[in-house]
Amino acid sequence: MYFSHRYLAPLFLSAALAVPVAIMAVPAPQEANVQARIYDKDHKDYHEWNDNENRAWQHYLSENHHKSYEFSRANEKQQSQYWNWRHAHPDKD
Repeated sequence: MYFSHRYLAPLFLSAALAVPVAIMAVPAPQEANVQARIYDKDHKDYHEWNDNENRAWQHYLSENHHKSYEFSRANEKQQSQYWNWRHAHPDKD
């Protein structure tokens, strides 16, 4: 009986100390609508690419008479032009 208490107490103490550390190490989930963060080097800021930004990208493409394609497939010049357009056309919140 003394043998089991000798090993059981440190086991519970270790578990009690390890659980809060393990809980803090779990990353918090991101918002469901945030898919990526993209850095705009011309304006030196980040943009969260979500459904709203995707709608703005599609609006930009149609306004400039381009076929629809993903932003990630655009070259650096096209992306830069989009961010310039985007800063001139902010969301109306």
